[in-house]
Amino acid sequence: MAERTIANAATLIGWRKSSHSDSNAGSCLEVHDNYPCGVPVRDSKVPFGPVLVFSVADWSAFVAAIKDGGSLA
Repeated sequence: MAERTIANAATLIGWRKSSHSDSNAGSCLEVHDNYPCGVPVRDSKVPFGPVLVFSVADWSAFVAAIKDGGSLA
């Protein structure tokens, strides 16, 4: 995957907040499901800030580890 970051998260439309994010605007993680080159992730409190782009395989492994209560170490 060539693109690992996106400088301005607001350039993408269609973000969704994680169902595990804090409803009080504390810890808010948002992901973009339809990006062609991976899975963009941003902090919803910084909508114009940078985005990290993970490969689908890396993001899937992360989500599976979190669901299993395990670690990524």
